[in-house]
Amino acid sequence: MRTPPTALALRQARQRLLEHGDCPSEGIDVHVARSWRRSLAAGLLPGGRLMDTEHANAAELKRLMASQHELLVHSRPVMDVLFAQVQGSQSMVILADARGTLMHTLGQADFLQRAQQVALSCGASWHEQHRGTNAIGTALAEGCEINIHGGEHFLERNEFLTCTAAPIMSATGKLLGVLDISGDHRAGHPHTHGLVSMAARLIENRLITATAAPYIRLHLHTQREGIGTVAEGIVLLSGDGWVVGGNRAGMDWMRLAPADIGSAQINTLLDVPLNTLLAQHYHRPTEPVRVQRLNGETLFVLIQPQQGTLSGRTPVLANPQPQANPTPPPTPAGDALAQLDTGDVRWRSAADKARRVAGKPIPLLIQGESGVGKELFARAVHDSGPRRAKPFVAINCAAVPENLIEAELFGYAPGAFTGARRDGSPGRVREAQGGTLFLDEIGDMPLAMQARLLRVLQERQVSPLGGGPSVAVDFALICATHCKLREAAEQGRFRSDLYYRINGLTVQLPPLRERTDFAVLTKRLINDLNPARQVGMAPELLERLRQHPWPGNLRQYANVLRTASAMLDTDETCIDWVHLPDDVQDDLSAQAHTNQAQDAIKSETIQAASSALNLQELAHDAMRQAIHSSRGNMSQAARQLGISRQTLYRKLNT
Repeated sequence: MRTPPTALALRQARQRLLEHGDCPSEGIDVHVARSWRRSLAAGLLPGGRLMDTEHANAAELKRLMASQHELLVHSRPVMDVLFAQVQGSQSMVILADARGTLMHTLGQADFLQRAQQVALSCGASWHEQHRGTNAIGTALAEGCEINIHGGEHFLERNEFLTCTAAPIMSATGKLLGVLDISGDHRAGHPHTHGLVSMAARLIENRLITATAAPYIRLHLHTQREGIGTVAEGIVLLSGDGWVVGGNRAGMDWMRLAPADIGSAQINTLLDVPLNTLLAQHYHRPTEPVRVQRLNGETLFVLIQPQQGTLSGRTPVLANPQPQANPTPPPTPAGDALAQLDTGDVRWRSAADKARRVAGKPIPLLIQGESGVGKELFARAVHDSGPRRAKPFVAINCAAVPENLIEAELFGYAPGAFTGARRDGSPGRVREAQGGTLFLDEIGDMPLAMQARLLRVLQERQVSPLGGGPSVAVDFALICATHCKLREAAEQGRFRSDLYYRINGLTVQLPPLRERTDFAVLTKRLINDLNPARQVGMAPELLERLRQHPWPGNLRQYANVLRTASAMLDTDETCIDWVHLPDDVQDDLSAQAHTNQAQDAIKSETIQAASSALNLQELAHDAMRQAIHSSRGNMSQAARQLGISRQTLYRKLNT
């Protein structure tokens, strides 16, 4: 903790600011000086009345809490433990969002009452434009940890406070919010800065870990024992090894900046390839690996593969010793089904089954919700089989009017009905000759047409509407439905004899909300929509989208990504919340609110698990890290921590 300026230095600096619009370079912290100038430019005066002070009403605060649900869930348990360390010191613990709006506070009743007089309560804005120089607003403006003590506050009404704030950053370097301890300036403690800093890092690590399931996760430290502590570095990788995010320590140790996200490949940063790290994890999953950066610096790395991949391995890069843990044989190169495979186990199982019947006289029935990609799957089955050079004819039984479906399917003779084409029509069944006939939503086919289709399937001949000779037909049959066809057959809504005729093999395609390859699938869709440039997605948004139920499945999701891609400016390469359509933003917020009861239970579980966390250990971690970074120089380490060397020795022994 730095030494606050003297009261005389502050008075002189304030007087010069008011008289000349500037602050002296000596006697006052540079961050405070800049903040004072911004406060004055915002129209604030030290002793004046507050202008345009923002305070969210109940409805606005409720929407804010819903939109910041993930930050709140992972911050509250840490705040509880942090408050336990400062309880009794006339202090309160505060969480604010990236605009400086207070979302969650903890404090003793007597100090809270005093704090509320200066609007240190939920819903109040502590942005510099509204409250002048203060730890929350100035940490947001400066993007760094900061302490504002007593008279350093721009507004005189806040001079009874001492406040320490630390920003909370996302895995992509985006500012998510601020963690703050505010208290009576007479009760300030030199350890407060270290506690707030370490608690903010802990929240960041929890947020990153919670959203890391779609990614490979590297845990880093310069010491083997440092992995698993709050001081460890974390770097997130895509399945093919691109850096997609990380915490501040991880990015620093890898010598990466936020601008490198999406453009840095891990194999160009370390002397050990990612495949080797994954293979070593397979044999010794809890053993960190000693690696070197290409500049010779040593790091210890513990790798955590993507969740949801077979045997815990990424389907793109890992290929460790299959004989030790057998996996399904690889799909044929160039196979259309393999090209659609982005790693989901259930989808891959359906593809493997469909591949085995392709080319055999076995009809395929594809079941799945609307929008899961049944026609795309059917076309891939056709393109993966021996009939690939012949036609693929698709007809949606639910989209053709009932009075036209017979003519559409089986054709008609010239003049068969009013409005018929003069030369007649062969029908879609005959158009599929030698290839594949795909009947989508067959469960919606009228019962009369079901009988006619059954006869065609039995006799392998089709007679056009209005008369004419029967024509022999040869085609592979693939049907699809969103309904439970067996139940429909049992209830008489679908012919049971037709059901058993078309049900040679049934496969079920998983809905989007249940797929384990959401991240890879998203990347595939974004790449298809943006063929001329590399476009990524913010990890926090990806996780929120992954949790959405997607009633329209892939069709709906692809439309959302298409719109979001169109919203990108020419110099933007990352899809984020602001690029989504308004209705999707509303749906995501509403979904988060709907899940609050479940998440509250989860939060209580996390809080119970975190209750054993002792922030005294965090303080010890901070001291050990300072000693390590200063190479054992205790005086230098003490200066970094803002305490005396004697205090450092005493604290290490407690």
